[in-house]
Amino acid sequence: MDAIIETNFDDMKLLARGKVRDIYDFDDKMLIVTTDRLSAFDVILPNGVPGKGKILTEIALFWFEQTQDLIRNHIITSDVDKMPEVCHKYKDILEGRSMLVHKCLPFPVECVARGYITGSGLKDYQKTGKVCGIDLPKGLVESERMPETLFTPATKAEVGDHDENISFERMAEIIGQEKADKLKALTIKIYETARDIADEKGIIIADTKFEFGELDGEIILIDEILTPDSSRFWFKEKYEAGKTQDSMDKQVVRNYLETLDWDKTAPGPVLPVEVVEKTAAVYRKITDILKG
Repeated sequence: MDAIIETNFDDMKLLARGKVRDIYDFDDKMLIVTTDRLSAFDVILPNGVPGKGKILTEIALFWFEQTQDLIRNHIITSDVDKMPEVCHKYKDILEGRSMLVHKCLPFPVECVARGYITGSGLKDYQKTGKVCGIDLPKGLVESERMPETLFTPATKAEVGDHDENISFERMAEIIGQEKADKLKALTIKIYETARDIADEKGIIIADTKFEFGELDGEIILIDEILTPDSSRFWFKEKYEAGKTQDSMDKQVVRNYLETLDWDKTAPGPVLPVEVVEKTAAVYRKITDILKG
């Protein structure tokens, strides 16, 4: 199976290409096509992971369904037969990797929930005793569950640029205090709900990020949620605080890239076949565990 790196539908209006998704314009709706592109350190890598887009779509749809009682989301349908007629002839490409969604006004921030001390948060804590400016108790060790879920927003960078952590106060300046408070509360509630669901299935969600938008004055959940591209998953049975965990996400790719003499700017290096295959297997395993 070949990786689908890019889609080009001449009779559809391309609205944007993100790091992973191609988005087509249908007036008050959008068609989101999740390709097999892979990004790391905010750089799109030359070769993708075959089937990755379908796995991401399957996981995102699972979580949208699990969280629909908490917040409305942007999904209209993932059934190609129920999409506009122009989509039907591309069913072989679109099936399993596309979603027709409501077009809305996205908030210009990413909403990050951190439940465990790891990654950039760990480095920050080791230097300052804080994570993104938030004070934490002394003595926490790597991968330890934090006393409470942290909300650490970030600016949403353009493709090729790096997201930048910002304070909650700065977020409130950008979108307004009332909306910032709502997004913080929603982020923590959705994360903790998903964390508990995954925990029962044997997966730890260490951290994740969400994006929200406004539709007719209502805040809704958009983009993708709780996939290996946007979250850090660990095997619960292998979990042990005080060390680096055996990750179930694209950490496999990051770990490989860290061994290279690469400055984390485009163009990115080509991934070896074994790294691609291992990444695909990890993504599939997450889906199998979550969906039983």
